[in-house]
Amino acid sequence: MSDTQRITRESLERKVAVDLRDRAMSIELLLLDVDGVLTDGRVTYTAAGDEIKRFHVRDGSGLKIWRDLGLRAAVISGRSSPAVERRMAELDVSPVLQGRSDKAAAFYELLASTGLTADKVCAMGDDLPDLPIMLRSGLAVAVADACPEVRAAAVFTTREPGGRGAVREAIEWLLTLRGQWTAAADQFRI
Repeated sequence: MSDTQRITRESLERKVAVDLRDRAMSIELLLLDVDGVLTDGRVTYTAAGDEIKRFHVRDGSGLKIWRDLGLRAAVISGRSSPAVERRMAELDVSPVLQGRSDKAAAFYELLASTGLTADKVCAMGDDLPDLPIMLRSGLAVAVADACPEVRAAAVFTTREPGGRGAVREAIEWLLTLRGQWTAAADQFRI
């Protein structure tokens, strides 16, 4: 590689890094899918027909840190579950839009209700129904085990799969880009 090519490549890498940091700084809302992002994507029913969902505790603590910084989080899910309502209420995540097969319409409804523009949203998904939101958002994040099309649409793909701390990892990534992660973590070193 010539010096000119190296300088051009380094300049481009710096420009991309600055653009990504600027985009992360503008994010005000983290928008999450549930099945496959906040959970591992499996659906389990009890003998009585009740649905069981497993949420990762580090995703919850990450969302608490996110919220404590004055940032918002919301959910759009194609399925409906009382367990999701309960867990999101515990974490002060709102709005929670469930049973929304048309996620693009739900996304526009969310923007209208929050007064935000799409560039202020970071959307996190795992499967094809999440693409309309991810492609319209300011930043898109995929979980490690997302389908190839979702990973291709993402600017960041977590190392962890959905339901195994991927949301926490995405929050750490965003807050690191914003220069806020170290201070957020330091509050626990008392």
